[in-house]
Amino acid sequence: MIAILIFIIIFLLILNGLQYFFRAKMNKSLKEIHEKLSDIIKNESAEKVLIQTDQEAVKLVLIQINRFLSYNQKVRADYAKAKESSSKMLSNMSHDLKTPLTVILGYVEKLNLNENMNEDERKEVSNKLYQKTKDVIDLLNQFFDLVKIDADDYAIPLKQVAINEVCRKTVLEFYELLQSKGIQVELNIPEQPLYILGNEDALSRIFSNLISNSIRYGSDGGTFGMTVQEEEEFVTVDIWDNGRGIAAVHQDRVFERLYTLDDARNPEFQGSGLGLSITKRLTEAMKGSIHLSSKPYEKTVFSCIFKRITY
Repeated sequence: MIAILIFIIIFLLILNGLQYFFRAKMNKSLKEIHEKLSDIIKNESAEKVLIQTDQEAVKLVLIQINRFLSYNQKVRADYAKAKESSSKMLSNMSHDLKTPLTVILGYVEKLNLNENMNEDERKEVSNKLYQKTKDVIDLLNQFFDLVKIDADDYAIPLKQVAINEVCRKTVLEFYELLQSKGIQVELNIPEQPLYILGNEDALSRIFSNLISNSIRYGSDGGTFGMTVQEEEEFVTVDIWDNGRGIAAVHQDRVFERLYTLDDARNPEFQGSGLGLSITKRLTEAMKGSIHLSSKPYEKTVFSCIFKRITY
């Protein structure tokens, strides 16, 4: 009986000792985690909490902590990118509004102060004033459209649309302008209807933006082209030119709001940086995608890909 009691006491002492050991080990691990987390937060670093342990519970906690740190790092990076984008957007918007408004003010002053201006000169200045004012209104409309699209407040009702017909109509609207600039037009648009679930107005705006972009930046290549083709269950619309193209450093950013190429702010290549951003968002709103491939003075292609429907 006494032997049994001694055994039980020894067993309890060993058990208590093991509990104390594992508790001390757990406390040590938690302390290390606490110190490491404190350093990461204090230094705002992208490090992870890495400690050696054979305790499964601690390993599971570390996995979740490091997942949270990765998520937090991504959120911070996205915030920094959004902040930088917003800052640049405001700066570019200020520039894009200030320049034409200054010109408009100059025209108004010319009309008011020059009493000796003849009727033809006055009419010419009035026409220029009208066009500049229209440019500002167009810019503001694009900006607010982009804001509405980003806020999911831009209604795009979808229905069956023959995308090749929309392409044909849109190119026709630009045909005279393309001819006036001496640009050779190469079209490959099938007669057989290719249907997608889309919106005709949105598609027209997408293709108009891309054609305008091609004329603005690629007319020096002398050729403009549009190709519509069926690829398995998809329809691809390629709008291309052989002009100066877009350097690789810019290709990943051309769809960002108000992002423009370095020389896009001189009068010859004036652009707002909103058209391609709107184009991308409208394409995605119709469950499509848009891609850019460019080799300067060889071929620059914007490819819009939509899922084909057969009903």
